[in-house]
Amino acid sequence: MLNKVALITGSSTGLGKRTALELARLGIDVVINYRTNRDAALQFARELEREYPVRALAVQADVSDPADCRSLVGQVLEVFGRLDILVNNAGPYIPERKRMAEYELDEWNAMINGNLTSVFYLSKLVIPHMRENGWGRILNFGFDRADTAPAWMFRSAFAAAKVGLVSLTRTMALEEAEYGITVNMVCPGDIIGEWKEANIEDASSAGDHSTPVGRVGTGEDIARTIAFFCAEASGFITGTVIAVTGGKDVLTKYRYEAESSKPVW
Repeated sequence: MLNKVALITGSSTGLGKRTALELARLGIDVVINYRTNRDAALQFARELEREYPVRALAVQADVSDPADCRSLVGQVLEVFGRLDILVNNAGPYIPERKRMAEYELDEWNAMINGNLTSVFYLSKLVIPHMRENGWGRILNFGFDRADTAPAWMFRSAFAAAKVGLVSLTRTMALEEAEYGITVNMVCPGDIIGEWKEANIEDASSAGDHSTPVGRVGTGEDIARTIAFFCAEASGFITGTVIAVTGGKDVLTKYRYEAESSKPVW
């Protein structure tokens, strides 16, 4: 029996890399998509093939470019002959705190295209093949409480794109349910730096008083959630938006000083 095939965008590093590792561990062939980090992607693909009974392919593509998306999906189908799982992990983010009125047009377009329109490009390309097989899993990434359309100061473009993606996720879920395709969203918490590729065990001794569960979040927390949605037995779950935050409110970027009720940004 052939392995299922998963395309994880932006997976040479970070959460995408940890997700690819988890899926490979479960016996799923993986496509490592990268934009610029060629050496890391190729090395990671070789490591996965050595460690697990899977095939791993590294493919360069900018998922905000429709031509690159066509090339990416075409290469996957040429090599594997199928594409069962799409994980839309890649998405630009501007760490600088900027008010909406301060965004340049190219910055705004990059946020919308990279985080929302790219999902349209790739989903449009892969859904026909999933329909033909009568099975598919599409996973999108959001942010905490994106399904409530919250205000997120200084993150207007990113937030607008991801909130739009919530509606797109749920719409695709309804439209594709009859074909055995599920579409869900995972909303990571405040997982930063080296923790994006870390295991849960690594975090067991790393306390975090700002997170109700008492530890930092890891890439494995996200990867295990994605793996759950990808399972054969998870076919009844679609249109779901799930927060993986440890209970932490990641949108609130101000704190109250002990001596004052004035918020400090």
